[in-house]
Amino acid sequence: MATELIVKIVDADADDDVLERSALLLREEIGALDVDSVQPLTGGEAPAGTRGFSVDALGALLVSLGPSARLLGGVVQAVRAWLSRGPRGRTVRLELGGDVLELTGASSQVQDRLVEEWIRQHATQDAAR
Repeated sequence: MATELIVKIVDADADDDVLERSALLLREEIGALDVDSVQPLTGGEAPAGTRGFSVDALGALLVSLGPSARLLGGVVQAVRAWLSRGPRGRTVRLELGGDVLELTGASSQVQDRLVEEWIRQHATQDAAR
């Protein structure tokens, strides 16, 4: 059973072109992982099991991956690496089953613990299915 993860770039200083290019670059990085697919998230109905933010916004991706903590961890680490190479002020919002994790380019012990707990929580939920 595939897990659907929404990845949304948030950058108040970026125009539509910058968000589109940023999403393309992030899509390529995530696509290099062992995920089922990475597609731009288009307008319309939000994917089942999600709530939340505007689905027609630029800079949003829908990642389909197997229910594996290793795969989810790999996507999170790819996003964090991508963020660390970009301009400050960017945030990436990850949403899985209505649960949201926001990452910034800043590395901190607090953010590291939040990421580990978020991945562990979803690994436990997937194992229970």
